[in-house]
Amino acid sequence: MSVYVLPVLFLCLFTYCIYKKVNTYETFVKGAKGAIKLVVDIFPFIASILIAVGLLKVSGLTEVLANLLSPVFNLLGIPTELCELVLLRPFTGSGSYGILENIFATYGADSYISRCACVIMGCSETIFYVATVYISQTKVKRLLYAIPVALVCSLVGTVLACLICKIL
Repeated sequence: MSVYVLPVLFLCLFTYCIYKKVNTYETFVKGAKGAIKLVVDIFPFIASILIAVGLLKVSGLTEVLANLLSPVFNLLGIPTELCELVLLRPFTGSGSYGILENIFATYGADSYISRCACVIMGCSETIFYVATVYISQTKVKRLLYAIPVALVCSLVGTVLACLICKIL
């Protein structure tokens, strides 16, 4: 059934465009031009955040921070095994999925640690990545309160994720 979802959506879209007398090809080309401009505009911002995350990971700083912060995380109910995931998730989505895959391989997909990691991945966001894209496309350049609030919310979500996984 899911094989038909995209063809049906395209058929509905083209039918609607014919009904509204919209030139679909010209509209598509106009949108593609805008997408290329967007990619060129945000590329430096994305490249800088990806390089920073790569440097953090390769330098071993995330492991050192995870070891230093593990007592605090344990106090909050976050298992030590998830410290690196909690630290990297606000920066990178793909790096977080790499850590998640490593957690699956180490502890099994149905373990408490893996379930917590999955819920953390679902209830958190790549805060700095989103802020980077937002800053690159708007006139707002100061996120004085937005980033700390987002980080606190992410931490609260992580604590609740571990609590819920422990209860269930």
